[in-house]
Amino acid sequence: MRRRQFLATGTALLAVPLAGCGHPPAVLDMDDATDEDIADEGSTLARPDSEEYDIVTSASENGTTTRRGWRDLFDRIDTVRVNETFYEVSGTRLESSEVTVYEVLVDVDPESTTATVGEIAYADLPAVDRERLKSVITERSPDGGDRYDVGVGYGTVEELGGESVFVPERQYDVVVYEGRRYRIAVDSRTAAEATYRYEVTEVAPDVETFADQVRDRYLFALTGLSEAERAVVEEAIDETYYEDDEPFRAVVDRLREHGGFEVTDGYGRWLVEYEGEEYVTYAEW
Repeated sequence: MRRRQFLATGTALLAVPLAGCGHPPAVLDMDDATDEDIADEGSTLARPDSEEYDIVTSASENGTTTRRGWRDLFDRIDTVRVNETFYEVSGTRLESSEVTVYEVLVDVDPESTTATVGEIAYADLPAVDRERLKSVITERSPDGGDRYDVGVGYGTVEELGGESVFVPERQYDVVVYEGRRYRIAVDSRTAAEATYRYEVTEVAPDVETFADQVRDRYLFALTGLSEAERAVVEEAIDETYYEDDEPFRAVVDRLREHGGFEVTDGYGRWLVEYEGEEYVTYAEW
C-alpha cells in the first residue's frame, strides 16, 4: 500500500490501459500496519513543492486563502497531511470563466518516426516540457502499437508561462531520447476556471493521533474463521493469496461487511485486526 501524493507540478499522467494485469483476478494481500501505514491510508500527503501544500499552509496560517485555477484541487480528498499535521480542507467556488486546457499525447513506439513538423532532442526541450514529459520519455519502456499511449496534462497557456514548444502551437512532432523517437500530438478542451476560497481545520497534530482516529473509524477484527479461511488469511499475510476458491470468497464476503478506505464492486482496501495484529488489507475479486 503506498501513500497517495500530490504531484509537485499539479499535472497528471493518464495512461492507456495495457493488456493483461499481471496477476489472477482473485487477490488477497495483508500487510503489517504501523501508525505511519495507517495514517498514509487515511490521508493524502501534500509534498512541500506542491500547490496543495502552499494552500494548506497559507490557510492554516491566515485562516483562509484563495486561488484561481481550472480544477478544484481537493474535490475527492478527506484529509490532507502537511509535514506531521493533518487537516480537513473545505473549498468554496466563488466565480468562474472558460479557459482552454491542453494535453500533450505521446506515442512511445510509433509506426512512423519521421517528423512532419519538426524533431527535437529531449535535452533541448524547455524545462517546462522536460519536467512534464520526464516520466514518459526517460522512465517508460516502449509498449508498441500505433496509438498514442500516454496523455500528459499540461494545463493552460498561462500556467506554462509561454515557454512550451508544444502548447499552444506544436513546434515539433517528434522527440528524440537516447536513440528512441517519440511522436507528439496536442489536444485541447474547454474547462471552467474558477476562483476558490479555502479554509482548513486541524484534525490531528501528529501521526499517532491521526492513526488512532483512523482505527476508530475503520478497524475491525477478523474472527470466527474456519480452518480453510484461516489458511487463506495466513497465506495473504505471508505472501499473497491468488486462488478464487470458496474459502477466499468467504473471507472477501466478511471483509465487504465492513466499511473500508475504498470499496468498489471489484476491489477494496480495509484495516483489519487478526489475532491481535493490524493489517492494511487489499482484495480483488
